Amino acid sequence: MKLLLGEILVEAGLSPERLKKALDLQKKRGGRIGTLLIRLNLSTEEDVLKALGVQLNLPFQAELGDIDRELALKLPITYAKKAVVIPLRRHNGSVLAATSEPLNLSTIDDLSALLGADISLCLAPSDRILDAVNRIYSEDMNRAEDTAQEMEEEDLSFLAAELDEPTDLLEVTDDAPIIRLVNSLLSQAIRERASDIHIEPFEKEMIARFRIDGILYNILTIQKRFQASIASRVKIMSGLNIAEKRLPQDGGMRIKIGGKDVDIRVSIVPTAFGERIVLRLLYRESALLPLDQIGFTGDTLTRFNEFIERPHGIILVTGPTGSGKTTTLYAALSKINKPDKNIITIEDPIEYQLKGIGQIQVNAKIQLTFAAGLRSVLRQDPDVILVGEIRDGETAEIAIQAALTGHLVFSTLHTNDAAGAVTRLLDMKIEPFLISSSVIAILAQRLVRVLCKECREPYRITPAEIAELELKTGAEGATVYRAKEKGCGACFNTGYLGRSAIYELLNIDDDIRQLIMKDTDASTIKALATEKGMRTLRQDGAARVLEGVTSIEEVVRVTQKEA
Repeated sequence: MKLLLGEILVEAGLSPERLKKALDLQKKRGGRIGTLLIRLNLSTEEDVLKALGVQLNLPFQAELGDIDRELALKLPITYAKKAVVIPLRRHNGSVLAATSEPLNLSTIDDLSALLGADISLCLAPSDRILDAVNRIYSEDMNRAEDTAQEMEEEDLSFLAAELDEPTDLLEVTDDAPIIRLVNSLLSQAIRERASDIHIEPFEKEMIARFRIDGILYNILTIQKRFQASIASRVKIMSGLNIAEKRLPQDGGMRIKIGGKDVDIRVSIVPTAFGERIVLRLLYRESALLPLDQIGFTGDTLTRFNEFIERPHGIILVTGPTGSGKTTTLYAALSKINKPDKNIITIEDPIEYQLKGIGQIQVNAKIQLTFAAGLRSVLRQDPDVILVGEIRDGETAEIAIQAALTGHLVFSTLHTNDAAGAVTRLLDMKIEPFLISSSVIAILAQRLVRVLCKECREPYRITPAEIAELELKTGAEGATVYRAKEKGCGACFNTGYLGRSAIYELLNIDDDIRQLIMKDTDASTIKALATEKGMRTLRQDGAARVLEGVTSIEEVVRVTQKEA
């Protein structure tokens, strides 16, 4: 006698109380018991699928392994996603397919008709199946280099004629090769985790480059004759004026490739050789990582957690553009975001949507500046305020007044190190006593590329490298890692995969306050803070080198040499 799914789950560890709760709901609303258990968070999809496997005598695969791409591509992507199914490989004259919905009996008939073979099923989690479908169809889209090559081989001489006429440009951008090239660039950039696409015109050619993990790589050389049509295609996609070529233009678009929602900010500026295009890719599904997963470790993590729980004061995060300041601030807000706190942000632009937090977009065209927004926010009874950036003395003064009147304020500044933030505020004509009484901590940060674990190379650290990293005793002969020269397939031949932050956390204690009151320079403040135990950016980077996270070259590249 076949066991019921609920009985199998209880034998596997599901509590009878949880099963009863789902069964009671099933009596009222109907539906499959496995689906109800998952929706009520009483059981995981994986546990339900394993139980179904026992009940239906089907194997369960947590990982899909190697997939026959040619076979998988025979299935239309819309059907594969809707049915949550993917053909894996041929076996003994039949096709093995993975599904998360084995009770959908029509799936086998559909697959058999589409693939022309008998079908055998295995069970796999839906997210693994959808990821595989997206990956395979994304890889199938032509690489930009292949598309450009096809364009060069096709007879596209008509593109060269009268490209300055807007009407002709519209006709050109509707032509398949141009659309394919732009789509291929976008698809390849998303696949390779690029944060920016640069399309740069020169005298005789155009160069496309991707910024991956903070470094620009040449990707493609495009013939000069396609320049105007590519610019027009991007303008049409982002709602810009295709006839305007003399003035800078900013726009945006939202696309979906391989199941990924991507917001794209577009900037076009005229140069001596034509319009230069930069696309900033913002991945909507990017998970907001907790503080301990973005680079905070040990004492720095403990102290920063203490600062962000304070009831009032200013916490400043400093660093150059692209150093991860916004990500750190969002991680901090996510940690303290509770129903009993009213958190409001003023940003330019809003990069992530934060549930339960009020977010205001700066709009200079209607005089909604950081300063004006901050004044209004103070009338919204906030507990915590995030000001995207302190750009002028007016914003700084209002932020300080907010901190002095019982609010916790987060903001950013562009300075090289933590102590430099004090000097920057003084340059904005902020009184030293206001800085010392309102600022409670300053965090400087940089992003270092993380070594690819598949191909990193171990070696013994040298005395010269120990001196360069300013390491104390105990590092002699330690094993550290460096990037493999040509990388591997996992890291797209760069030797690095992803980025992590290194930090310098300055605690504004009574001794530091005394120095600020005396209008002391940044180097003196930094020297005292270091003496009191502050770990500098380079020292924090050195610790990550010894942990095997990054390389010495990366830390030296992103940190200032100590004077």
